[in-house]
Amino acid sequence: MASSFGHGFITSLMLIAKHFALSPDQAWFGAADHLDGLVVPDQFKGTEVDELVTLLRKKVVWHQPGTMDKEDARDVIETLNRLVLAIDRALGIKDPDIGSYH
Repeated sequence: MASSFGHGFITSLMLIAKHFALSPDQAWFGAADHLDGLVVPDQFKGTEVDELVTLLRKKVVWHQPGTMDKEDARDVIETLNRLVLAIDRALGIKDPDIGSYH
């Protein structure tokens, strides 16, 4: 049976990131739905990647809509950036960089 909100690791991260590409007042609606299908691959269990996924889950789930939308969205984006860099490092990229224009 197919998932309505996505299933996987990178797939779910991409779907969450799409939410936070919207304005903060729109970003939160439905973002947590993609956490159900977010699966951390075994190779990342117990690593920085796993810790950052846990942090991402907390930031999205614990957000109270309408209060601090902008600040909390900025925190989620920062966590996503840290997570992407950690994934690249875990995959052997020695010097991953988000860059100046993102």
